[in-house]
Amino acid sequence: MELCYQLPVLPLDRPVPKHVLSRRGAISFSSSSSLFGAPDPRQLSQRRGAISYDSSDQTALYIRMLDVRVRSQVGFEPERRGSHPYLGVDFRTLHSRAESAGSIPARRIRRLFSFQRHLLSSRLLRGAPHLNPLHILDEDYCGQAKCMLEKVGTWNFDIFLFDRLTNGNSLVFLTFHLLNQYGLIELFQLDMVKVRRFLVLVQEDYHNQNPYHNAVHAADVTQAMHCYLREPKLAESLTSFDILLGLLAAVTHDLDHPGVNQPFLIKTNHYLAALYRNTSVLENHHWRSAVGLLRETELFSHLPAEDSLGIERQLGSLILATDITRQNEYLSRFRTHLDENDLCLGHASHRHFVLQMALKCADICNPCRPWELSKQWSEKVTEEFFHQGDIEKKHKLEISPLCDSEANTIASVQIGFMTYVVEPLFAEWARFSDTRLSQTMLGHLGLNKASWSAMDPETSGSSEEGESEPGRPTEEPSSRALSQGSQET
Repeated sequence: MELCYQLPVLPLDRPVPKHVLSRRGAISFSSSSSLFGAPDPRQLSQRRGAISYDSSDQTALYIRMLDVRVRSQVGFEPERRGSHPYLGVDFRTLHSRAESAGSIPARRIRRLFSFQRHLLSSRLLRGAPHLNPLHILDEDYCGQAKCMLEKVGTWNFDIFLFDRLTNGNSLVFLTFHLLNQYGLIELFQLDMVKVRRFLVLVQEDYHNQNPYHNAVHAADVTQAMHCYLREPKLAESLTSFDILLGLLAAVTHDLDHPGVNQPFLIKTNHYLAALYRNTSVLENHHWRSAVGLLRETELFSHLPAEDSLGIERQLGSLILATDITRQNEYLSRFRTHLDENDLCLGHASHRHFVLQMALKCADICNPCRPWELSKQWSEKVTEEFFHQGDIEKKHKLEISPLCDSEANTIASVQIGFMTYVVEPLFAEWARFSDTRLSQTMLGHLGLNKASWSAMDPETSGSSEEGESEPGRPTEEPSSRALSQGSQET
């Protein structure tokens, strides 16, 4: 039986017990000593997970709070942290589905494929003949994945197909390819082994049982970010450092997402909500988790300390910009720059702001994809919303906006999200970058919205009434409700 056991958070500067070091979980470090540069950094390389504080102001430097899986034949009650007075939720299995008897887990299948590939390559190096023709199918899948990467800059890139061809490793393959394509590994003298390890750890820290916020979504956002980085205005102005930051932010922007939104964490008194004082809770966690993996893998350990700290700060600035509750703040600032025509991409601050807007667009670009792709994403994110609503009903909590499957439909959720969140953002982006890609995205957005409207009788009926009475004011849904409901969408 698989149980979730939460490790304790130790007070600052207390010696770490040996039984804690032998497990994966969260412990505390003191910033008074070298956090990762000590001769024996508390066996950090042997486990993943840490929560660190800066002793100067007691604010979180970064947090890596991962559940510990304890496999045991004897059942016992898991230790409660006290962060869920209403319910005990294991976010690692929140959206998982019970597997049928005799079925093989997908992770085990992927490991089997990886072992087969390793065995095949070893035999080829030794010159041994093939024992069976199974490698032909495996090589065929790899060949198709490579062919897809040749068109990674096209807007109709099918990330779902690419994920299947790579056996669920789309984020690792795609990001590694882009880093090579931009020449960033050679330019920044990155260790390819560390890069690979970093990407693998990032992919593993996405909860793939989440219908929407998983590694495939991160790969999709990274591919969209690549498309935006190739736009003429950005390609002519962005530096290699900007491109590296943009790709890293896209890869890690939803790292360790629990599959529920910020209001859910707040109403259940989750420790993350308390840690970040109910402000950009998830985005802060994604950022701190990314910093944790950067330091654990020592990806930038060869750079001066000031440069690596600068990367961490700017990475956080990009990830925090994806907070949907701050949408109007960024959109108003972007609109003002465009109205006054004072965006100068020669200035580092302006380039960084454009990167923030590009990441925001990439994060919610699903409605701007072709219908075949957009529809799948819409169904997945709504499934995640409704699953959260079912949990809130079960435990008699207030149901979050857009999470009630009885009061909302996929079509109604998507139409509201497109109208009040997506359309205003991409309209301003098209003003900034009036290219074929921008027009294509707006075209898909209009067609997709029309398709969802045709599926929703209430929306189509209200739109007809609005057309027959043009002078009648329309009632907008609460922007606050949309922001809460689409938290992290």
